[in-house]
Amino acid sequence: MQEVFTGNFTQQEPIPEEAIEAAVAVMRSGRLHRYNVAAGEAGEVALLEREFAAMTGAKYALAVASGGYALGCALRALGVGHGDRVLTNAFTLAPVPGAIAAVGAVPVYVGVTEGLVIDLDDLEAKAAQADVLMLSHMRGHLCDMDRLMAICEAHGIRVIEDCAHTMGADWRGVPSGRHGVIGCYSTQTYKHINSGEGGFLICDDAQVMARAVMLSGSYMLYDRHLAAPEPQVFEAVKYDTPNVSGRMDHLRAAILRVQLRALPDQVAKWNARYRVVESGLRDTAGLTVVERGAHEGFVGSSIQFLLLDWPPAKVQEVLRRCAARGVELKWFGGAEPAGFTSRYDSWRYAPSAPMPASDRILAGLVDMRLPLTFSLEDCALLARIIRGEVAAVYQSA
Repeated sequence: MQEVFTGNFTQQEPIPEEAIEAAVAVMRSGRLHRYNVAAGEAGEVALLEREFAAMTGAKYALAVASGGYALGCALRALGVGHGDRVLTNAFTLAPVPGAIAAVGAVPVYVGVTEGLVIDLDDLEAKAAQADVLMLSHMRGHLCDMDRLMAICEAHGIRVIEDCAHTMGADWRGVPSGRHGVIGCYSTQTYKHINSGEGGFLICDDAQVMARAVMLSGSYMLYDRHLAAPEPQVFEAVKYDTPNVSGRMDHLRAAILRVQLRALPDQVAKWNARYRVVESGLRDTAGLTVVERGAHEGFVGSSIQFLLLDWPPAKVQEVLRRCAARGVELKWFGGAEPAGFTSRYDSWRYAPSAPMPASDRILAGLVDMRLPLTFSLEDCALLARIIRGEVAAVYQSA
């Protein structure tokens, strides 16, 4: 009798009781707005920003309404506007080109390798086309950040890191988000700490962060921040930076502060699950495991594998057969966007040129979430099911 998985791929762990109590305390106070604090109080948002800055080693941090808001705010803080060109990954999710298009800029897509990271040779070839790179560490895969930064520094390219999938990750011990001018993070439900929606922006540049704070809707109350530049830095930008309100509220900040302290333990749990699935998929005929770099401290909250050069119908048959056994896989090779998957050529608001080498990889790319509600035994079962169905379809006529 065939094994069937009965877990839920969208079921996250419950919010910790301590975080629930902190949220209830905020609700009882009635003071939810980011600047609505009692005399002598710093407020949950300012405290969270200080704690996130300390965790990442950044000078400044800003807690915002979503990861997508963080990306748009970062572009505006760097002065990116109508008609400007921005380099970005071909393999990413819709909020990245969406943020670029929303400020009137135009994405210049850079290819993806079989390691699911940005193609650094392609980046170097296109480096003269823009002076900003919005680098997406898509699905938690970190490229050779040393080489990437050398390319960008040689060409005067400022880097914004999209760390939606790499909070808690690092390259050679440097936290993800600390290589570029700005690092952006998400706290959406399926990310590494969960507030439903939310995000962060970190930066060491005082002028850039002052503009980001003004953009987030500071209403000239920037002196209440605990992880922002000194008040005098704002003098040069406070009357010329539009208010695009989007700083986080106290309720979400209260929920996140507790989770942030637990992040290292959560990372270890994700990586244990990732390694079980990865080990179970190795040496499966027709399936390519995506190898992780020796210098990459990753967070295995999802796992990807490649069915390279398979006919689309056979890839879809693997997905169908796995779904029949309770295993929910996502495919980045579909012609139409589906759920959280889409391709660079899906976004008609952000025009693109054909990229055959990247298309080959995306056509074989399969993705699976690994929520912490899954046990190690669950993960071993998932690998057995995928392995069996891939082998069966691969060997079929």
